[in-house]
Amino acid sequence: MNLHQYAETHQVTNQPPALDGANLYRLDLPLQEWGRRYGAGWAQARIDAYGALAGGPLMEAGFLANQNKPQFVSHDRYGHRVDLVEFHPAYHQLMRTAIEHGLPSLPWREPRDGAHVARACMTYLHSQAEAGSGCPLTMTFAAVPALKLQAELAEYWLPKVLATEYDPRNVGDRHKAGVTLGMAMTEKQGGTDVRANTTRAYPVGASGPGQAYELVGHKWFCSAPMCDAFLTLAQTDKGLSCFLLPRHRPDDQRNQFYIQRLKNKLGNWSNASSEVELRGALAWMIGEEGRGVPTIIEMVAMTRFDCMVGSSALMRQALTQAAHHCAHRQVGGRVLAEQPLMQNVLADLALESEAALALSLRMGQALDHLDDPRQAHFSRLVTAVGKYWICKRAPAMINEAAECMGGAGYVEESILPRLYREAPVNSTWEGSGNVQCLDVLRALSKEPGVLDSLFDELGDGHGDRRLAAHIASLKAAFADTGDIQYRARQLTEDIAVGLQAKLLLEAGNATVSDAFIGSRLGEGGRVYGTLPRGVDVAALVQRATPVWPL
Repeated sequence: MNLHQYAETHQVTNQPPALDGANLYRLDLPLQEWGRRYGAGWAQARIDAYGALAGGPLMEAGFLANQNKPQFVSHDRYGHRVDLVEFHPAYHQLMRTAIEHGLPSLPWREPRDGAHVARACMTYLHSQAEAGSGCPLTMTFAAVPALKLQAELAEYWLPKVLATEYDPRNVGDRHKAGVTLGMAMTEKQGGTDVRANTTRAYPVGASGPGQAYELVGHKWFCSAPMCDAFLTLAQTDKGLSCFLLPRHRPDDQRNQFYIQRLKNKLGNWSNASSEVELRGALAWMIGEEGRGVPTIIEMVAMTRFDCMVGSSALMRQALTQAAHHCAHRQVGGRVLAEQPLMQNVLADLALESEAALALSLRMGQALDHLDDPRQAHFSRLVTAVGKYWICKRAPAMINEAAECMGGAGYVEESILPRLYREAPVNSTWEGSGNVQCLDVLRALSKEPGVLDSLFDELGDGHGDRRLAAHIASLKAAFADTGDIQYRARQLTEDIAVGLQAKLLLEAGNATVSDAFIGSRLGEGGRVYGTLPRGVDVAALVQRATPVWPL
């Protein structure tokens, strides 16, 4: 009897080909179109190059960085306190690649039409490969407007912040050509209510903007604690103020910045988030004393924008994986992507993904034109609207995409579990849903011109009666100010969906816009896969499905 014939139990069949090494830009037609639409056509070669990195070496590095979480080292072997966080080399590969390609710096280094959009496109690609490293990249990018408020600090720090050089060494900033910046705002007793912060700042000599202080207190969330400096908040005699706190003092000694522990988080595993204590930590005041919140809001607005981009990216990667799987997997002798109910689901996911991308890149266009009051008003409002809506939609959308893949989407060998774990951080970070919705009301009611700019942007419905009716209903809802806080989530959702519908309609692809408006403003159901009759689902699925290799 030949036992060798039993060594193989089966042949592997009915599995999709690997997407390993795919250029994430080339297989994403909506990204190509929307990037060009909002002014980033000049950067197409740069974005394309990053798409190849994101789908190749960075995708591989993303898996390694999440499998090997950062480790906190409090003391060296001789007993000296060192407060280090050690990362896997894959994390440094992700950071180095992003910084060398200008992800934290491009719009500040090359301020031209479409620069914020181009940078958002590359961030969108990077976040599909690995989102956790995006935290320090975003904070470094977002700190620039706040730093510019204090000229003497900006003169020293900005060249290092904008450098395309990554230097992870544990040495003082004066020894580095390039640095990264973090943020430490919330405390145990306050959380979102930063005005309840108890950390105190004591002037070393003279007081006021640009002067040195020593900070005493704690921060319950300090993300990326191995950054070279942090924007933080502390109380002075005149109230809550903003400070730049470096990890090393000018004499190269460790600052009095002590990591207590790393957070054990739901997701975002490659990134270290920590609790820290400040025991006389040297820091310099940025902006007007007692006006710390308005000062650091310059940074928060940009981080909220990246939450929109990041959540859109997670949705796109989930859609890419699901559409690719269903294009090759057969059930009952027929490819899944050709079966009507699966087409309904995939098409619905594709609409959600493209609408999120459109609103995010439209926001990038506004950032490129802040000298225009209408664009500035749009930016002020949509950082909150988009942060709320896109980040809220991501977890359920990713879950549905994973379900399209069955058990294959539930195991860690696929990227879907990581995407699903990652999604909630964007809805929580920089203010959870209620915070965003209340900020929407604040912008619309207290900042002149914002409400008018919203309805100027929405227009009259662009010939679509359903969108016109939605806009009219939205105007009526704002005219009725009774219990408006109670209705804030519904109002924010209606703004977001109205804007997405308008952008898709304006872009001229009737297949996409009709399906979105018909399902989001018409008779669609409450879960994905409930598109109304008459939608060209086959065309929507084809538009979203990767073609690889090209």
